[in-house]
Amino acid sequence: MGNPFKKYKIDHLFFGSFALLIVMVIVTIIWISYSLTSKELATTASMNQQKLLNELNNIITTRLVTIEQISLSKSRDNSLISLLTDSGAQDEFTRYQQFKEVKQSLASLTNSMPLIEGIDVFMPHPSYGDSVSYIQFLELDDASQQYWAEEIKRTDFAWTKEYQRTSYKGEVSVLSFVRTILYNNKLVGYLAIHVKADTLKDVLTGHSSGDVSRMLLDVSGQPILHVGDVPDTETWSDWAANMDGNSGVFQIDDRKEASRSLIVYARNSNSKWTLVELTPWSQITKGSVMLAKVIAIIGAVSILLALIMTMLLSMQFIKPIKRLVGAMSRYSVDGENMKLPEDYRNEFGYLFSGYRKQNERIVQLVQSLRERHELQRKAEIEALQANINPHFLYNTLDQLNWMAIANQQEEMSRILELMGRMFRIGLSSGNTWITLNEELEHLSCYLEIQQIRYNGTLQFQFNIPEDIKSGYVPKMILQPFVENSVVHGFHNRSSGTIAIIINRLGERLVITIEDDGKGYQPNRTEQRKTGGYGIRNVKERIAAYFGSGYGIDIEQRNEGGTRVKVTLPVMMKRPET
Repeated sequence: MGNPFKKYKIDHLFFGSFALLIVMVIVTIIWISYSLTSKELATTASMNQQKLLNELNNIITTRLVTIEQISLSKSRDNSLISLLTDSGAQDEFTRYQQFKEVKQSLASLTNSMPLIEGIDVFMPHPSYGDSVSYIQFLELDDASQQYWAEEIKRTDFAWTKEYQRTSYKGEVSVLSFVRTILYNNKLVGYLAIHVKADTLKDVLTGHSSGDVSRMLLDVSGQPILHVGDVPDTETWSDWAANMDGNSGVFQIDDRKEASRSLIVYARNSNSKWTLVELTPWSQITKGSVMLAKVIAIIGAVSILLALIMTMLLSMQFIKPIKRLVGAMSRYSVDGENMKLPEDYRNEFGYLFSGYRKQNERIVQLVQSLRERHELQRKAEIEALQANINPHFLYNTLDQLNWMAIANQQEEMSRILELMGRMFRIGLSSGNTWITLNEELEHLSCYLEIQQIRYNGTLQFQFNIPEDIKSGYVPKMILQPFVENSVVHGFHNRSSGTIAIIINRLGERLVITIEDDGKGYQPNRTEQRKTGGYGIRNVKERIAAYFGSGYGIDIEQRNEGGTRVKVTLPVMMKRPET
């Protein structure tokens, strides 16, 4: 029957995969629906919790603010101030009456407010007291040993978190509000009102059924009272960073407990207290567990089917791909290559056909490269032969030099020596770029030859900073201008001066060549501006190497003669050519 895979296009074979994809999309939709349902449950729960927390916050705030106001009022009571400062106490009887008045006032307050568990007054030298009373008068120095001692050091009044207080009835769980009592800016005592923690916990629990986990936070965000299971102080400090604003909701993954919780918090605008409720995510989504199990089973079956279908399809795809990869790995230009099947009518058939055409093109390119390699080999041989010419030229100049020395022609010997140096620098082993120092040496050789010609009446000056001599310039870039000055500027003259000045202006190198020759001739103006072959060659090379912004400027000097400015970039490293 043959392989039907050869007759159908690949997109037809994806029909089965597409059907499977539909199944997976359905499963994904179910899962998203489950997730959205869970989120909706969490949203609804958080809204209800925030409303409840706001109501509870109002109740708790009212009670705690009442305690604060009572504390403020009592701390300014004249009887208490008089007792603490001993002002107005003329004798022991009067002082005792003051003591009884203060105690009776505090006792009436305690009896009228069931929320208050007891009141402590810390004062210097308490003379009277009752160890079985709700009202205790204690030594001021003992305040440093109390649970709230560290907190009251930082402020004039403070709430403590829940702790166990020892009273005449035994250990009692309380929250304490402590206020510093000052008289004439001097500490005279402390007033500590102890609030029953259990009563506040009843308010914090409210009418919620089942186990609840709630916390009461102070203005600094630290828990001072809680019911149910709550995180430890260190863990809560990390979680509290997510709280922003008066109310909100966020989720926390507890890595220690490997659980996830929804945290709702609320604080009224006129309250400094924040209520926080922690609800395990499992409790919110408890009703959706069965749906999650069903979805997990469907997902597992879908993945299994997907794997089976993928394996069947991949086997059909891999077979022709393996053939193509095998043919590519064994390909050789001159060897015998694997033949690919020609009966595929789908995308693999196009690949096989393209690969065969590519092989034909490779054969053509290899043949072309072989022909070019042969031509290159012939050119290299010709270049090696051409390298013999400079060597012959150097040997010839050397022989002429020795002949001049033998005939005592010192000037001719010097000229031949200078020409040899000029040729060597000009050739530069085939390098396009030479150092500025080598360019100046080449120019010095030429000028010295001209000095010999003019019998020493030709003068030349160099003004070049040492730090730029190691920079690179295109070779033979200055000699054409100097030659132009000698040939045209000093024509029919017996003497002359040429100055070469080089300055570095930022990243630009400005080379100035001046002569005191004839300057521009009326019939040679255009020729002097554009220059002959040598100057045109320099202009074209500068334009080719550096583009616009660099070049040559030729002008007539006011005092006579010609000035040429060559502008180049500063290059302290040899450019790659």
